[in-house]
Amino acid sequence: MKSSSSSTTTTTHTPTATQEKQQNSQIKISPQTRTKTIDKLIKDYEAIIGIETHVQLSTLTKAFCGCPYNYGAQPNTTICPVCMGLPGSLPVLNSKVIEFAVKLGLALNCNLSLNSKFDRKQYFYPDLPKGYQISQFDIPIATNGYVDLDLPVEFGGGHRRFGITRVHMEEDAGKLLHSGNGRVPLLEIVSEPDMRNGIEAAEYAAEIQRVVRFLGISNGNMQEGSLRCDVNVSIRPIGQSEFGTKVEIKNLNSFSSVNRAIDFEISRQVLLHSQGQGNSIVQETRLWEEGAQKTITMRKKEGLSDYRYFPEPDLPEVILKKEYVDSIQNSLPELPEMKRRRYESMGLSMQDVLFLANDINVAVFFDATIAKGADVKLATNWIMGDIAAYTKNEKVSINNIKLTPQELAELIASIKGGTISGKIGKEILFELIAKGGTVKGMIEEKNLVQIVDPAEIEKMVDKVLLENPKQLEQYHAGKTKLQGYFAGQVMKLSKGKANPGLLNKILQQKLNATRRSGFKSCLGVGLSLEELPNELYTIDWP
Repeated sequence: MKSSSSSTTTTTHTPTATQEKQQNSQIKISPQTRTKTIDKLIKDYEAIIGIETHVQLSTLTKAFCGCPYNYGAQPNTTICPVCMGLPGSLPVLNSKVIEFAVKLGLALNCNLSLNSKFDRKQYFYPDLPKGYQISQFDIPIATNGYVDLDLPVEFGGGHRRFGITRVHMEEDAGKLLHSGNGRVPLLEIVSEPDMRNGIEAAEYAAEIQRVVRFLGISNGNMQEGSLRCDVNVSIRPIGQSEFGTKVEIKNLNSFSSVNRAIDFEISRQVLLHSQGQGNSIVQETRLWEEGAQKTITMRKKEGLSDYRYFPEPDLPEVILKKEYVDSIQNSLPELPEMKRRRYESMGLSMQDVLFLANDINVAVFFDATIAKGADVKLATNWIMGDIAAYTKNEKVSINNIKLTPQELAELIASIKGGTISGKIGKEILFELIAKGGTVKGMIEEKNLVQIVDPAEIEKMVDKVLLENPKQLEQYHAGKTKLQGYFAGQVMKLSKGKANPGLLNKILQQKLNATRRSGFKSCLGVGLSLEELPNELYTIDWP
């Protein structure tokens, strides 16, 4: 990352647990005072944040052998001499890894290296039986890109562009030596140190997740470890050009954890600087403790020299032909940023845009609905409202419900055309989501066609007013909100089938007439449509 001082520093050391405890005790203050103090101090500092994102690829086999990979597979069931690192075994590169790397490089607006190579990265962890990891060092497959995103409205909104330093291919290490689940292919995405707070970093990570899901190269599930973020944080006084000492944070299993861990680390470093202990901030790896909501020391961070990179002798160079790159470029789907701009051009609000483009399944469902002729804003409202509430409560994806885009478009058209009311439409919606079927079939089967006969609606209005003399008297005394009560009673009587616009006209006419003539004398007397006022009054339906 570019957000730190040199990794070869020799004058500083990772503090012991005792030293860290002593440092913490020296700056211990009450939570209320601490927050006020940090808020005041933090204005004098700038945070420099970069992220290394590891994306586990959705390939059928591992990176350098033919062993299948399945999440949660039993130990010792998917192993071979290559992934166990046995002497004499030779790796063979999975061609899908190259294809997915090129897709991601293009999607992140990177320059592709037509000639790249693999390198050995040496380190001694229990999960590396070979004693090294096959990665890419000085010639990664993609460099110098960027990603565009929009911050959520609730966090102030605004457009951001964050640089991408590099994308490179590598194999993952196993969780345990005997598990055999290591050696699955990864793409590591290294950002420029362009982020300045936890929200920007979390949104950057979320955008990377959206991109890999839209591309179909990874499921991006953080809870499975398919997408992992290592965050690098340093601070410097405002106006200073030199970077501060970088601290890496691991064990971040959600975007909210990324946000909170960064905010804590910024506060920790600012507080140390303010106490004259800035030199105690050393280049190290820290763990985020979710329970305690703080970072703790894990180990001293290795420098590049510690890894002793050298070219992988058992693998040839990766050579890309222009025709191969062009074919992949032409096959790329519409990416999140493109969708957001398209949705924005439809006149949707940024809140609507961010919701629809956040999940590829929601975006596909929405696009299919409007392709069937549905009104854009009405389709958005149904998907963001009742449909989203159902999928959240039932913990299912929108592509697992039984409602189809075709039927949602039909439902919207039936309401807009006056065949059914919005209330009936909502009832139909939930049945279609749970059981499937067609809108037309359900309307016919349950006789849900809207009542549009003025005489029939008038009879129901007369009945409601006659049965509620006390409320009618209160209405004429100034409680005009009771008009909504009367309308609700008529809708209840009609089982939700009365046309709202026509009901509203007739009800308003009747209420005006009862005020002028005494309510009993005007009830039960039929009024033709010509006698109704031209103005269309509206009611907020429940």
